Parts: sequence; structure tokens; C-alpha cells
Amino acid sequence: MDCIFCKIVAGEIPSTTVYEDELVYAFRDINPMAPTHILVIPKEHLGSVNDITPYNSAVVAHIFEVIPQIAAAENLTGGYRVVSNCGQDAGQTVHHLHFHILGGKELSLQMA
Repeated sequence: MDCIFCKIVAGEIPSTTVYEDELVYAFRDINPMAPTHILVIPKEHLGSVNDITPYNSAVVAHIFEVIPQIAAAENLTGGYRVVSNCGQDAGQTVHHLHFHILGGKELSLQMA
């Protein structure tokens, strides 16, 4: 599989690790859209939100348990945004399920 996020999880491509456990990997986005921009991904390859099933949804629940821990560690006390793009029209450029944590400033309410 030629997935950049799978290669990051495997250590084949360097990244700045923010959090890691047996199911989840979180790292800093190389093209940040906010002062804090972290990507949280399942270590298992899932293409997008469309690939979540009753058989693998526990990893997504775990991601949402981890996100507040990451936000607290990053001192995002004023709030943060969690975004997942699904498909080309939504702007998904890497087809590995991932959630963006954006914060560190007041974010615009404008939707792209």
C-alpha cells in the first residue's frame, strides 16, 4: 500500500510525534492551518469516515477519548476544532482516516 500515513506510522517517513499508543498515532501537520495543528490517525488503515463499521468503530471511539488529552497537553484551554474531511470534494488529500485538531487562536466560523 502506498499510503503516506501508513508510512509515517511505520517510521518510514519522519514526523513530529505528539501522542502514540497501540491504536493511535498523532503528529504535527507539516502545513499547519493554525498555531496548533495536529493529525490524529488510527494505526490501522481506514480510508475515510466512510470505512467505519461496527467492527472497527472502537478505534474511532478511542481517538475521541485521546483528542481531549492531546488538547490539554497542548494547552488549548480556549477551545479547539476537530475536523475530518471525507472524499475529494471535502478536501481529503490523504485517504487514511484522520482527524485534525486545530487551535491556539480564535478560529474563523467561515466554512470553505
